[in-house]
Amino acid sequence: KLSVSVLRLNGILPLTGDIQLQTEDLSRQKVLEPFESDTDTAFGLNSELLNRLNRGTTLVEYSSPNIAKKFHAGHLRSTIIGNFIANLKQALGNEVIRMNYLGDWGMQFGLLGAGFTQFGSYSKLRDNPLQHLFEVYVQVNREAEHNDDLRHKARDFFRKLEEGDTEAMSLWQCFRDITVEEYQHVYKRLGVHFDVYSGESLHQKQAQEVIEKLQSRGLLKTTEKGTGVVDLSISGDMSNVCTVLRSDGTTLYITRDIAAAIDRKDRYKFTEMIYVTDKSQANHFQQLFQILSALGHPWAESCRHVPFGLVKGMKTRTGEVVFLEDVLDEARTRMLHNMNQSKTTKELEDPEDTAEKVGLSALIVQDFKGPLQSDYSFDWDRILQAQGDTGVFLQYTHARLCSLLQKNNELEAAHFYPSLLDEPSAISVVQHLLRYDEVLCQSSQDLQPKHLVNFLLKLCHLTASAHRELPVKGSPVEVAQARRLLFKGSCSVLANGMKLLGITPVQKM
Repeated sequence: KLSVSVLRLNGILPLTGDIQLQTEDLSRQKVLEPFESDTDTAFGLNSELLNRLNRGTTLVEYSSPNIAKKFHAGHLRSTIIGNFIANLKQALGNEVIRMNYLGDWGMQFGLLGAGFTQFGSYSKLRDNPLQHLFEVYVQVNREAEHNDDLRHKARDFFRKLEEGDTEAMSLWQCFRDITVEEYQHVYKRLGVHFDVYSGESLHQKQAQEVIEKLQSRGLLKTTEKGTGVVDLSISGDMSNVCTVLRSDGTTLYITRDIAAAIDRKDRYKFTEMIYVTDKSQANHFQQLFQILSALGHPWAESCRHVPFGLVKGMKTRTGEVVFLEDVLDEARTRMLHNMNQSKTTKELEDPEDTAEKVGLSALIVQDFKGPLQSDYSFDWDRILQAQGDTGVFLQYTHARLCSLLQKNNELEAAHFYPSLLDEPSAISVVQHLLRYDEVLCQSSQDLQPKHLVNFLLKLCHLTASAHRELPVKGSPVEVAQARRLLFKGSCSVLANGMKLLGITPVQKM
């Protein structure tokens, strides 16, 4: 960036006469020059501001559903927020490891194993695996409430898992494999991928080593009930303890989390590790980081929890939503209906695919507009509006710009004259584009997507005003060329920003 041009375009440095004109021309030229190339996607990412950021290896743990259960709508937030953070960190030059840490261990698998032995069917498991496991889990929980024998069998099954019993492990592995396969279909629809599918089960033996380390450091205490705890109270009066071992000697979720964190540091040598879960787990992660520090791991300070709030009132036409696929289907169906109403789908090769992408954009932008930690109320009609601050509006603006560029393709300029973009609406767009790196920098610091979402929405509004006031077609050739380049810049930044958010830009709507 040119410091003078930045100050001038932001109204800080007043200039007059020829110097003012030259500075403004130079500013517009420097901002829009990258877009003369069709291959440039680095606008804003190679600025001096972002070059100051520390770069390294970032491990992001997100989504993390429980195996043997269908993908619940509640996991949508973790999945799309984690995907945004991973995309952003990667764009800023970090090596990123995208990890899905599956809930694939614990007493619930004792229940499921015992339940499947009693109520399960291998033929139903083949036909509709997650639905059948879900039904078995519901049934066994209901029965276990008043059946001591079944509860005993559940504890016995989990004990066998912990001991590595071949038959129990074989059934558990079957549940895990079919669950991951089913999840991958949903992730594909979301445009999300993972480098590593990890899970609690991988760290059950290491969790016992954690217990030994806590013991050797004098950090493990035993309560009257026989459970193993770590005292995290400042004064050492046991007013704040974390349970790491059950009275029967089996480990807990946090014990396995401690083991997992240590293993990841050894394995991936990460510079930072980011956990994306709902805000109800804030205390869990605070305790996790405290215990890691107490065990002598200073890198615990580079671990971070990104909490998020709840979504209220998410329903489909058939009632309360339970599964994520219901939400994605509903978004696609409603969007397709809206597109049919506007009679534009006849121009599209695959209206359903477009409706899927635009519907997902609507879900993501609705989710990302406010602070992540806030709860928000879900409203189908509001999020699918083509006008207003929605994901549909982002897609509509992008498609409109793509159409404008395509229709004026012959105007690719051999030379760009920045002085021809002196209208207030053009200058407003250029000024806004100049802020892109600032927004990315802010997002990288607090990991909140709202900065980027609001930047893109404002860019759309400014571009819409410029589009109304600055016609390309019918203008003198050099003016038309300059204006086309301005809109090309808007289109490029809009597309790149949407991709960081996890949105696939559509070229037609």
